Amino acid sequence: MSDPIRLTTPFSDADVEKLKIGDRVLISGVIYTARDAAHARLVELIEKGEALPFDPAGQVIYFVGPTPPKPGKVIGSAGPTTSYRMDPYSPTMIEQGLKGMIGKGKRSDEVKAALKEHKAVYFGATGGAGALISLCIKSAQVIAYDDLGPEAIRKLTVEDFPATVVNDCHGGDLYMEGRKQYAAK
Repeated sequence: MSDPIRLTTPFSDADVEKLKIGDRVLISGVIYTARDAAHARLVELIEKGEALPFDPAGQVIYFVGPTPPKPGKVIGSAGPTTSYRMDPYSPTMIEQGLKGMIGKGKRSDEVKAALKEHKAVYFGATGGAGALISLCIKSAQVIAYDDLGPEAIRKLTVEDFPATVVNDCHGGDLYMEGRKQYAAK
């Protein structure tokens, strides 16, 4: 197994183009959190032509609603949430320059088409590993929609956040490829 690819946000087209399904990555830099309620608000702002609470160009959104931090910690357990709930909003965010998303589970054909058209990538994070993932998060700050509690948008600084490329910008789909390999046996 090859070493993980180290990436630093924000991502460029070149960063995304070199990634292929199955690649293991370690992400460092700033990423943002948002789940479905926050995504709905972001897309509403885009549709109204209003400014977003952060510039999505080159950025990564992690689909997570972390638990409250224990004393002395920056964040609580921070495991990925199911990504399909963001499918109605993700193509619009990708059109705004979003380069990466992290979650769990498969994505719609519309999202995969947007990844290909706009050179973006979808990463899978390990479900059930929220406590371990939280160790990669060095700072967390709510930047928008505090009323959403754990689903507020947060700006996270991460170091060596582990993920796997599930959908690349070349049309690859790790889940479909896995099924093909299994069926061939």
